[in-house]
Amino acid sequence: MPINKELIEKRQEVKKNKPDFVRPESWRYVRLQTNWRKPKGIDHHQRKQKSRGRPGLVKVGYGGPRDAKGLHPSGFTDNLVFNMTDLEKLDPKKDGVRFGHSVGTKKRREIVVIALEKKFKIFNARVSVNGS
Repeated sequence: MPINKELIEKRQEVKKNKPDFVRPESWRYVRLQTNWRKPKGIDHHQRKQKSRGRPGLVKVGYGGPRDAKGLHPSGFTDNLVFNMTDLEKLDPKKDGVRFGHSVGTKKRREIVVIALEKKFKIFNARVSVNGS
């Protein structure tokens, strides 16, 4: 059962009312991807919000609830861990563990053993405990 379930549900409710932000004119040209780019031209209709039917701009008001920021979908907070001291600062009841990209297999295996003993939620272990 996930913790912070009500915060995650609240975040999902807010997300339903948020428009899909797509790159301007991406529906017109195949060469443009749909990922968001802010319109920066001096006469751009979408930037000036002049004409009807244009998609909205990304603004701060579309953000999710402040309480749910930084929460993994499981309900735990998402924390980067690079070594043992980073792990000691966290609380297993509310904090989840994500290993940094630069953590190697040997150190990762050591941290996983201790994290499992302390009953941490691990998001990207990518290593088995028994050494195979």
